[in-house]
Amino acid sequence: MSVLDVEPSAVTETVAACATAAKKAAPALARATDQAIDGALAAMAERLSAARATVLAANQADVDAAVAAGMSAGLLDRLRITDERLTAMAQALTLLAGTPHPARSVELGELPDGLRLVERRRPVGVIGANYEARPNVTVDVASQLVKSRNAGVLRTGSAALHSAMTLVSEVIAPALADAGIDPDAIQLVPSADRAAAGALVSLPTLVPLVILRGSGESTRELGLRAAQHGVRTLAHADGGGVLYVDRAADADLACDLIRASLDRLGVCNRLNLLLVHRDRYESLLPRVRTVLSELDVTPSLPPHEHAIGYEWALDAASEATVTVLPVDDAADAARVANDETSGLAAAIVTEDEATAEEFIAAYAGTGVFWNAPTRLLDGFKLLGVPETGINIDKVPGPRGPVTYPDLCLRQYAILPRRG
Repeated sequence: MSVLDVEPSAVTETVAACATAAKKAAPALARATDQAIDGALAAMAERLSAARATVLAANQADVDAAVAAGMSAGLLDRLRITDERLTAMAQALTLLAGTPHPARSVELGELPDGLRLVERRRPVGVIGANYEARPNVTVDVASQLVKSRNAGVLRTGSAALHSAMTLVSEVIAPALADAGIDPDAIQLVPSADRAAAGALVSLPTLVPLVILRGSGESTRELGLRAAQHGVRTLAHADGGGVLYVDRAADADLACDLIRASLDRLGVCNRLNLLLVHRDRYESLLPRVRTVLSELDVTPSLPPHEHAIGYEWALDAASEATVTVLPVDDAADAARVANDETSGLAAAIVTEDEATAEEFIAAYAGTGVFWNAPTRLLDGFKLLGVPETGINIDKVPGPRGPVTYPDLCLRQYAILPRRG
């Protein structure tokens, strides 16, 4: 069923109430000192570790329900919070607390008549976020919103709702209160009704910007509705990493990168499309088959009965699949990656620097890598902080992993010169 098919008035009222509470708390969060903001994030890390047993138990209940409902292995991997992942979540919060805040204002120069120009950074106010069965995103997004001094309204699907509610009640809200910040600044819609997603993107005066994460179809549908209501979005709808094995590639390295790119199947930056230079295709294909077999992944070989860039991570029945295609050269590989895929990320394996530079110059996507896996296109791996999502829009604005410095509005201030 479409997320927009039904919108019960009770669900709309619930989302609006959350948004109203967040908007009321937003000014105080915007005025909070750097010390208060970082104190709240440090308290989140401490409370997450202290509530380990409670959080893991809540998540296990979600996982058990999902298994009973027949959720695919890739989606279960996204849903599950392991002890190791919880530790990593807490460490990420601690690192974020110690990350410098961007300057709130920057002097740009002097103007005639005794004036000066200053560029100021201002919070958006309230930012919404819609995401599915990934409870760790609750902490990732909430922490980025707090660091950027934006209030938030979070909405997740039924599969992760119990985990998310536990994270908000046991970790996020009390940590904000510990730091003297109104805990209402971060709201979680307490409803599993899919209509809540449609309501969230329909409140421009309360939630002018919404981060959308999820399957391509539902996210695009929500993006269209948001546009109809005057709500801006940062959408992460499509993914799928590309790996091009060049004629001058080291075969062992290529195999290592294939393995590294398929450590998790349910994530957007995993290997989705493997391109191989025609001169190496026949000789490398047996090794590729062996590596994929070791990973319980099936190669989809020519002739293909699907789109070349079809994203297997979104196909619960066939997520353990990689499309394999021979190409003429680096230019052809870049063309295929540009024209047939979402433009999330592409990598080249080659020992030839000129060929690598040709590929890098030709590929127009969000992330491009040389002898490295596309799994590195991740906010924490690249920038050392969690991300709210990966934006692949082809318009000016934040692109790639979106983190707290991106969640602001630019304001020009004309002021008298000092002195």
